[in-house]
Amino acid sequence: MPTVKGDGMRGLAVFISDIRNCKSKEAEIKRINKELANIRSKFKGDKTLDGYQKKKYVCKLLFIFLLGHDIDFGHMEAVNLLSSNKYTEKQIGYLFISVLIGANNDLMKLVIQAIRNDLASRNPVHITLALQCVANIGSREMAEGLSVDIPKLLVSGDTIDSVKQSAALTLLRLLRSSPDIIPMGEWTSRIIHLLNDQHMGVVTAAASLIENLVKKNPEEYKGCVSLAVSRLSRIVTSSYTDLQDYTYYFVPAPWLSVKLLRLLQNYPPPEDPAVKTRLTECLETILNKAQEPPKSKKVQHSNAKNAVLFEAINLIIHMDSDPNLLVRACNQLGQFLQHRETNLRYLALESMCLLATSEFSHEAVKKHQETVITALKTERDVSVRQRAVDLLYAMCDRTNAEEIVGEMLEYLESADYSIREEMVLKVAILAEKYAVDYTWYVDVILNLIRIAGDYVSEEVWYRVIQIVINRDDVQGYAAKTVFEALQAPACHENMVKVGGYIMGEFGNLIAGDPRSSPLVQFQLLHSKYHLCSPATRGLLLSTYIKFINLFPEIKHTIQDVLKSDNNMRNSDVELQQRSIEYLQLSSIATADVLATVLEEMPPFPERESSILAKLKKKKPNSVPDGSEQKDQMPKLPTAQMSNSSDSAQPTSINLMSQSKADALVSFEEPPSTITVTTTTTPGVTFAGFPGDTGTSLDDNFGDSLTNLGAGAPESGITLQGFDFGSPAASGAASASVDLLGLGTPTQTTAPPVGGGDGFLVDMFDTLTTSSPAPATNGMDLGGLTGGAEEAFKKFICKNNGVLFENDLLQIGVKSEYREDLGRVWVFYGNKTSFQLNAFCVDISTPGDLATIQQKPVGGEVEAGAQVKQQFNMACVQEFTDAPILNIQFMYSGAQQKINLKLPVVLSKYITPAEMDSGNFFGRWKALSNPSQESQQIFKASAPIDIETTKSKLLGFNVSVLDNIDPNPENFVSAGVLHTRNQQVGILVRLEPNKQAQMYRLTVRASRDRVAKILCDLLQSQL
Repeated sequence: MPTVKGDGMRGLAVFISDIRNCKSKEAEIKRINKELANIRSKFKGDKTLDGYQKKKYVCKLLFIFLLGHDIDFGHMEAVNLLSSNKYTEKQIGYLFISVLIGANNDLMKLVIQAIRNDLASRNPVHITLALQCVANIGSREMAEGLSVDIPKLLVSGDTIDSVKQSAALTLLRLLRSSPDIIPMGEWTSRIIHLLNDQHMGVVTAAASLIENLVKKNPEEYKGCVSLAVSRLSRIVTSSYTDLQDYTYYFVPAPWLSVKLLRLLQNYPPPEDPAVKTRLTECLETILNKAQEPPKSKKVQHSNAKNAVLFEAINLIIHMDSDPNLLVRACNQLGQFLQHRETNLRYLALESMCLLATSEFSHEAVKKHQETVITALKTERDVSVRQRAVDLLYAMCDRTNAEEIVGEMLEYLESADYSIREEMVLKVAILAEKYAVDYTWYVDVILNLIRIAGDYVSEEVWYRVIQIVINRDDVQGYAAKTVFEALQAPACHENMVKVGGYIMGEFGNLIAGDPRSSPLVQFQLLHSKYHLCSPATRGLLLSTYIKFINLFPEIKHTIQDVLKSDNNMRNSDVELQQRSIEYLQLSSIATADVLATVLEEMPPFPERESSILAKLKKKKPNSVPDGSEQKDQMPKLPTAQMSNSSDSAQPTSINLMSQSKADALVSFEEPPSTITVTTTTTPGVTFAGFPGDTGTSLDDNFGDSLTNLGAGAPESGITLQGFDFGSPAASGAASASVDLLGLGTPTQTTAPPVGGGDGFLVDMFDTLTTSSPAPATNGMDLGGLTGGAEEAFKKFICKNNGVLFENDLLQIGVKSEYREDLGRVWVFYGNKTSFQLNAFCVDISTPGDLATIQQKPVGGEVEAGAQVKQQFNMACVQEFTDAPILNIQFMYSGAQQKINLKLPVVLSKYITPAEMDSGNFFGRWKALSNPSQESQQIFKASAPIDIETTKSKLLGFNVSVLDNIDPNPENFVSAGVLHTRNQQVGILVRLEPNKQAQMYRLTVRASRDRVAKILCDLLQSQL
């Protein structure tokens, strides 16, 4: 900052001294109020204040504000300081504006004009002050007003280097806050060539800007790759003395090197052989320098050197094309595993997790297995131990699986509670994935339950049961092993669940041994009965009825237990019902019927494991999944969930109505969850997990439909008088039909805000209002008033708000809908101090949308007054065009015209629908015609936020159904579109990908065209 002679402000210094000398809060407030009164009188009464005095008083106001007091005047004086040619006055003006004037302040237009004047000046100090103010505020209005000036300043040949730096960083700030406003297309090549600038500061600032632009539009900026490689090569091959001003502790330009390496990670390896060779040489040079003795013992030197090294390794992993580089990177990281710096050990383990996923470096990573196991046992920092667990999981394959699983099981007994659940999932996955002998797999899972039973999720013990049932060679061993495990005095409840299930199915395989006779098995299980939760007791009761079929000799013993008051009169209705029904079944049914009803569970269908999906859900970004490219997990059986009698196996029947909580622990409905099947979508992944290709709508939903929707007719599904598959059939449905089993649908509308008699500004003060538009009659190409289209889109997912505003008129909308009828109120607020004459409103509606009633508005709108107009709109059939509102009036003798889209869209006539997974999948399958589906894959308009996306779906009037989609990150919704003649079923699936910031949206509807219309509407909101 330049220093100016004689810049001291004695009055300010005295005021600050007075404040510091105050003995109490009351004395401080009294002194401040006195000063505020003095400043206010000076600003109002003294018209001869010079720039110095204004600056002094504005400084005092700024100091008072920083003390925590509100300032409600002085803003205009601060704006006036911007026009001064003195640096200190302009500096204080910009400082006051940056701190006290918000983005939506009425003075912002004046500020932007002053900034534009300074940007056009030839004084670099004034330009820099203006740029700093823009970067501090960074409002959308500033982005709109300065979207041309700042890029032009950045690429101009007359701009000095320090101003270019500030311009690049200011532009980066505006791009982050308003990425859709700054038009960068015409400046692309000139911005890319800033990487060749002679000034390293300009290159550093430009690298940050270009990296942001590349993430938004990589194809447009792919020319930066060769320039970035060229600049990186010059840096890494130079001596620290060559870049003296940008050398940090003997490391040349470390920050710029890191930025360039990150920039290159946005692109695949260069196709040009020369560029690729030069990049490889750069990376080899960085790896070579890491081996050199340090030039300084200071920590700053090693930090800078290692920052470049780790970023280079990240680029090597990203390219994944040069085996030599990958192995060298692995060896370099291996040296850090035993480094005394905890941070380096952590980073080394984290990077090696990624290297383990590459086929070129996997074997090199395995060489460090013993070191990683030692780190797991001896590290003090729990985060480092967690990374060691991740690396052991990533480096595991068939050759070392038993050793790694054994070490993880051994460590699990003393592991931190925060990582136990994750370790249990990983051990279970590795044991299943690399099991050659499934007796080993059974031993591992039972050990898991014994060591960390509280952290063994249902998916884990469900899975072992599925595998045992499907493999005849392990059933006897499993029954014997679990029988022995249950003999322990302290036995975890999950062990009782597994034991009850397996012994109920295969207890006969070990009954020949007197030590495990039928009566001994029953007595062993029943000794745990009173210690278990109701859900586990229900499972044990099912085991007992299975025992009656397997071992008729203990039938009476079991019946005595079922007859006991503890069961027959149990306060838990589920246990009471099971006891009664099982007792009756064992008493009435013949031996043949009993054998048929209770015979052994059939094998489960072949599916992929659901445990991996649970691990991904728990830690979506921490565990690389690349090891699965080398060794595909064998497709092992998973259970089939079904609510349809047609989809059940003929030998397995429901013995009772079960609650959802107990459905998974009965023998009649096998334990499982719906598992994830993945498919590849070119270029885009939809799972948010490294290496995962996402959940396929067709594969996963289609497979689930086979089970969950079996029994549904192929030609269409009837929903209580409503046929999804046959549009003609729905025409006969009356308005009173209970669609989707919902009862009378009621459209949720926002409650009224304020009264109807006050000003429109008051009525909508809690709503988001639009910025006032200029008072012009400018029309866009569609014949609408400028900005009308953007304002219209804001109402697709909301019903109330300000539709239009300029200097003369504010137009607000409030609406409510019920089935095929809608009621829209339009409020016209006169913002002027004059009457608006010849006020006329005309509405034109598409043929598919009928205006049943339109209440006229009076011919005049008084000054400061508000009038209301009501429209009743009926949806005849699906429509795409919204009604056009044509408003005309006279103001000061001039004709004013405003043409707007009234926010009435097809989605307003939807009511949400609730349904379970079986109903949803059945309806989804029925809507399989191409004309009934519309799908779009698109970039998110804003950073993906789960709650924001959910609120938009709810605002779109569809329900958000939980526990339907196998991927919990996805959204599944349903609704019913009401028209005058029929109702149309709507199903929606939205798949967000946070990593790529993209969505895949699929809409299916029972009437042609509807899916396409709704898909386009919803896509515009996302």
